[in-house]
Amino acid sequence: VYASSSSVYGGNTKTPFAIEDRVDQPISLYAATKRANELMSHCYAHLYALPQTGLRFFTVYGPWGRPDMAAYLFCDAISRGRPITLNNDGDMERDFTYIDDIVAGVVAALDRPPGAGGGVPHALYNLGNHRPVHLRRFLEILEDALGRKAEVRLAPLPPGDVMRTFADIEASRRDLGFEPK
Repeated sequence: VYASSSSVYGGNTKTPFAIEDRVDQPISLYAATKRANELMSHCYAHLYALPQTGLRFFTVYGPWGRPDMAAYLFCDAISRGRPITLNNDGDMERDFTYIDDIVAGVVAALDRPPGAGGGVPHALYNLGNHRPVHLRRFLEILEDALGRKAEVRLAPLPPGDVMRTFADIEASRRDLGFEPK
């Protein structure tokens, strides 16, 4: 079982993002490396019949989270009275997924490796909350929790960033029993 990313969907406009969607036009180097990882894993599963499952994570947050993620950057800046930057004027949506749900999905994938069934023993799944949150709403929640308003600076959408992430988790529900809580 290995980690991939919702970034592989690039600038896809059809939502929610489904495993069957095209992911051959990444818009960031990060996305390209994650997609390359998926392709190498598929090839390895084909060559050596070693079952492998790739999990596309959607905006993971919670304890021990990555300090470069918006939740942590915004909380730190608001708490210290420093400005935050909202890209695309804050008109973005993210499918925030709590770490405990991700862990449950990883364990489920470990417990249910893909079988060959006449094909390659490789599977891909989305692990997301399936409920995108508008960035401005996200900021309101943080401000309420911290008891202070953010000083906001607006900026354009940076190259390689996307407007919206939204996970189609039907395959994860069906095959892994995944249900974000």
